Amino acid sequence: MGKEYEVVHEIFNSCSNNQMRDVFIEELEIEDLEGFIRGKHKDKELKIEREDLEDGTVIFHLDTSGMLQRYTFTEI
Repeated sequence: MGKEYEVVHEIFNSCSNNQMRDVFIEELEIEDLEGFIRGKHKDKELKIEREDLEDGTVIFHLDTSGMLQRYTFTEI
């Protein structure tokens, strides 16, 4: 059984005229954080960088075929 996380998924817009980003927030039970991300992007080439913060928050910085994304997992 996994832990419960608040998951914030940000997709950064690379268009020079639109600096906004898409943000999705959900609460999920997850066992394997990296496995969760790979499952969401299984059809894309991924570059993943993991960052562990002192408060237990885990951030994954992704480059999915040139599109930058970030997942922030905060345990609830």
